[in-house]
Amino acid sequence: MQIRRLDGSTASSQAAFAADLHALRTSLSPVGNVVSPRGRELTQRVFGEPLLPSQVVERICNDVRARGLEALLHYSQQLDGNASSAEMSAGSLRLPESQLAEAHAQAAPEFLRAIARIRDNIQAFQRSILHRSVTYQPSPGVQLDQRYIPLRRIGVCVPGGAAAYPSTVLMTVVPAQVAGVEEIAIVAPPTEFGAYNRDVLATCYELGIREIYPVGGAQAVAAMAYGVDGLPAVDKIVGPGNLFVALAKKFVYGDVDIDSIAGPSEVVVIADDSTDPAFTASDMLAQAEHSPGSSVLVTWDASLADRVETELNRQLASLSRRELTIDSLNAFGAFVLVRDRQQACSVTDLLAPEHLHIACREPRELAQQIRNAGATFLGPYSPVALGDYAAGPSHVLPTGGTARWAAGLSANSFLRSGSVIEYSQAALADITAEISLLANKEGLTAHRQSVEIRGASQSSANKPRTKN
Repeated sequence: MQIRRLDGSTASSQAAFAADLHALRTSLSPVGNVVSPRGRELTQRVFGEPLLPSQVVERICNDVRARGLEALLHYSQQLDGNASSAEMSAGSLRLPESQLAEAHAQAAPEFLRAIARIRDNIQAFQRSILHRSVTYQPSPGVQLDQRYIPLRRIGVCVPGGAAAYPSTVLMTVVPAQVAGVEEIAIVAPPTEFGAYNRDVLATCYELGIREIYPVGGAQAVAAMAYGVDGLPAVDKIVGPGNLFVALAKKFVYGDVDIDSIAGPSEVVVIADDSTDPAFTASDMLAQAEHSPGSSVLVTWDASLADRVETELNRQLASLSRRELTIDSLNAFGAFVLVRDRQQACSVTDLLAPEHLHIACREPRELAQQIRNAGATFLGPYSPVALGDYAAGPSHVLPTGGTARWAAGLSANSFLRSGSVIEYSQAALADITAEISLLANKEGLTAHRQSVEIRGASQSSANKPRTKN
């Protein structure tokens, strides 16, 4: 294991330190120009040339938009090895409800109890933050409303390449249900970890979800965006996925809304001499095992990195995904030495991490000084896994530095806001002069007339009629 070390603790190191931080930040963005050996082989076989991921996604999305179900099934078979594609084309894309019910009936009672308790946590938090419609009456004759209306139909991407994620079902579906979304469609790869995973299916059934499709990747995103026979189009696509899913969501944005364009999962841990190095090592490993996953330690304690590294090596021995975790630490891990707490805040704001764990003294006070983070965890007993699984806020969070401007998924992400404006005759007359002035300045005389005509017509109506 070779984790990079960045030193910004001295004045002489600042130029190189800034360059290193920028390189780290850039490596976490889904830019779409990295081709793995397997990806090169696969695209060569399917497309006849070793395309970049961004080029693969463009071709798939355009083809699904043009040819619909035929293209979806073709790519599902070619890229996911979905042997049931032919059967799906003859029948229904959608998994039969009996398959979900069977998975639910066979689920362990303790698993279903855990799902129910976590669902309740998520519901309670999401209801507490849900936007409510507002009516504002600033003066007589004026009523302004801000209405929040749930989206009618949304699509959820649930990963299923190397692990099963019932937690993603919970963290996407429950906020949408709290918002009042009527229709929720789930797509997941046709694998033992995806659409054919009994825990995933049991979770869907427990939450009342019956619309599940065993398709994944860019082709599933395109199908939800444009609609195909058997899978109607949605209004918004949410949920995590690999690079191809992220780039596909970026491609279809504008035809539908999306939650974010996700890169590798990230954590920044801010620690000092009071921090237990075993805790910090476990937090870094928890992100790295996503593979890819970025784990960054920021500290002003010069000796802490060595103690954390010792713990990393010790704890790695017992992990089921040890080799993948080491790969992530080598590619995206870093120990960052800073001068003090203030520089730790500056570094964190620059990285704008998905997860921020403040594990040093006075964590809440430090959190007030940091602007950019998707979700912040305070103190030694608030590990990131708490947010991943159970606390209540969604674990779908901005990555790749987008926490500078983006927010995590919530019930409010599934609401569309709209305004309602109602003026009386007198209230319109009171503001007519100002509207006319601005309309004249902009050369929009029809705008001016549409306001003034209402006063003129009323004045005409009020004039006494002359007898002949």
